[in-house]
Amino acid sequence: MEKINTETYRVKEEVDLSQLATYQDFGASEKELKKALKNIRKDLGEFQDTMYAHGKYGVLVCLQGMDTAGKDSLIREVFKDFNARGVVVHSFKVPTPLELRHDYLWRHYIALPERGKFSVFNRTHYENVLVTKVHPEYILGENIPGVDSVSDIDDAFWEKRYRQINDFEKHAAENGTVIFKFFLHLSKEEQRQRLLRRIHLKRKNWKFSPGDLEERKLWDDYQKYYEEALNKTSKEHAPWFVVPADNKKAARVIVASVMLEALKKYKDIEEPELDDEIKANLETFKQELEKETP
Repeated sequence: MEKINTETYRVKEEVDLSQLATYQDFGASEKELKKALKNIRKDLGEFQDTMYAHGKYGVLVCLQGMDTAGKDSLIREVFKDFNARGVVVHSFKVPTPLELRHDYLWRHYIALPERGKFSVFNRTHYENVLVTKVHPEYILGENIPGVDSVSDIDDAFWEKRYRQINDFEKHAAENGTVIFKFFLHLSKEEQRQRLLRRIHLKRKNWKFSPGDLEERKLWDDYQKYYEEALNKTSKEHAPWFVVPADNKKAARVIVASVMLEALKKYKDIEEPELDDEIKANLETFKQELEKETP
């Protein structure tokens, strides 16, 4: 299996999605990719245990991608070896009436990770510059002062949103949240095949919605706005990674590799030392327990 260079996927300069690969396999078989992921996620699980004990950092993992990009299965497979208390998954759907009574970032603020834990956003705050940009009429439901019609939603409005999102992420990062943002880069043909599988396989029928086909017709618009979001919001403290998603197993290995490699650089994350007095009396405590009769 070829060595993975995680920096290949980081957005460091302006990207053109049409020029980026949607498929990768590292010259490895499915079995080899599965084994590679197993080893990496074991290390990630152990790291999270240490991070939990350390109690000063949280990790935010943001997943974006077109329908069928593989977000759900990636979450299931990459975080399989985590202690259940150490990872919380938030699947953001259409805002509820309560959420619409707050600003659009409110529901994301309250879902940021506790210190010691991972939070995974399955779809993220970026929906507010993606879906709403394709369907600007959705913005009207937010009841924003000064926005009374679609004509009020101009370029300045969107630039303000990008700034607010960057500020939100910077604030989180400066307060101990390590941020990863992954765009699962799927080809239009692979999406077609996956949608067909949802129709052909009875056990996957529940995943299919006619609305998926309507959104598919807007593929070019979505690609344009994804590209814009990547270019305007990939920062050192909150980088975007464009992950080829046509091969799900390879995509999972890339995401896990990016996280493990970056997190290993946090040398201050270690298990806390025992209090000196407790440490000095460990032998006494051990003898006390060993003397107990079963």
